[in-house]
Amino acid sequence: MKKIAVAYLVTGTLLLISIWCGVAIGSVHIPFEVLWNQAVDETAANIFWKIRLPRVLLAGLVGASLAIAGAAFQGLLKNPLADPYTLGVSSGASVGAVMTIFFSLSIPIVGLYALPIFSMIGAIITMVVVMSFARMVDRSLKMETLILTGVIFSSFLGSLISLMIALSGEELRQVVGWLLGSVSMRGWPYVQMIIPFVLIGSLMLWTQRRELNVLLYGEERAKHLGVNVKRSKYLILAGGSMLTGAAVAVSGTIGFVGLVVPHMTRMIWGSDHRHLLPLSFLNGATLLIICDLVARTIILPRELPIGVITAFIGAPVFSYIFYKQRRSKGVRA
Repeated sequence: MKKIAVAYLVTGTLLLISIWCGVAIGSVHIPFEVLWNQAVDETAANIFWKIRLPRVLLAGLVGASLAIAGAAFQGLLKNPLADPYTLGVSSGASVGAVMTIFFSLSIPIVGLYALPIFSMIGAIITMVVVMSFARMVDRSLKMETLILTGVIFSSFLGSLISLMIALSGEELRQVVGWLLGSVSMRGWPYVQMIIPFVLIGSLMLWTQRRELNVLLYGEERAKHLGVNVKRSKYLILAGGSMLTGAAVAVSGTIGFVGLVVPHMTRMIWGSDHRHLLPLSFLNGATLLIICDLVARTIILPRELPIGVITAFIGAPVFSYIFYKQRRSKGVRA
C-alpha cells in the first residue's frame, strides 16, 4: 500500500512540474505571479491564459488518452506491444478525421463534436477489422500476427489518406497539419472538444480494471470466475477506441505514447490494472507535455511536430520490448 501511495505522489508531482514547465518556458518567460496577478505582465498573462495553458492541457489530455488506451489494449491482448498506433487504430482514427475535413462532414446538433465522432467511428471500425482478420489468420492471436495485421491495415489506410491529400485543394494544409501531429494553436475549443470523450472513455476502461486483471490468466479462467468476457472485450475496445479517436481528432497521429507509458509504468509500479490505468493516465499526460515542450523549444523559433519527438523515444523502446520477447521465447525453446 505504501508503494502505491508513493507511486501516486511521484507521478502527480511530476505532472504538476511538467505543467508548470510547459506554461512557463518558451520564447516568452511566464512569471509565477501571473497566476494570481495579471497586472504583473499583461502580455505574459495573455500568452499564459490564451495560448500556453490550453496547449499544455490539450497535450496532457491527448497523452493521457493514448496511454490509458494502450494500457487497456495491452492488458486485454496480453501483449506489451499492443497500442493504438501499432494496432492501426490511430490510422483508422486519422482516416475518419481526414475524411471529415476533406468532405466537410457534419452532424446536425453536435456541431464541433462531429470531428471526434467520425474519428472514433474510424478507430472502432479499424479495431474490429484488425482483430477479426488477425483471428482468421491465427486463432491464438499471437503477437506477430497482430502487429503484422496492424501494419498491413495502417499501410492501406495511409494510402487512403494520401489519395485524399492528392485530391485536396484548400483543405491540404489542414490535412497535412493533422497528419504531422501537433497541439499547436488549438486553443480552448479543442480542450472542450476532447474532455467529454476522455471522461467517458476513461470511465469505461476504469469499470473494467478488475476484469483486466482476471483476463491476464486467460479467457476460460475468467469465465469460470464469473467475468462476462464478451461484454468486457466490447467495453475495453470501445473505450480505448473512443479515447484514441478523440486524441487523433484534436492532435493528429502521435505514435508510441500508448506503447511506452504503460510498459514503463508496469515495470516500475506493477501490473495491477486498478493502479496501472490511472498511473498510465497521469504518466501519459506528463510525457506528452514534456515532448510538446521539447518540440517547440529545441529549434526556436521553429517548431517540430510532436510526433517526431515521441517517435524518437518510442521506436527504440518498441525495438527493446520486441527483442526482449523474442530472446525470452528463444531461451524457453
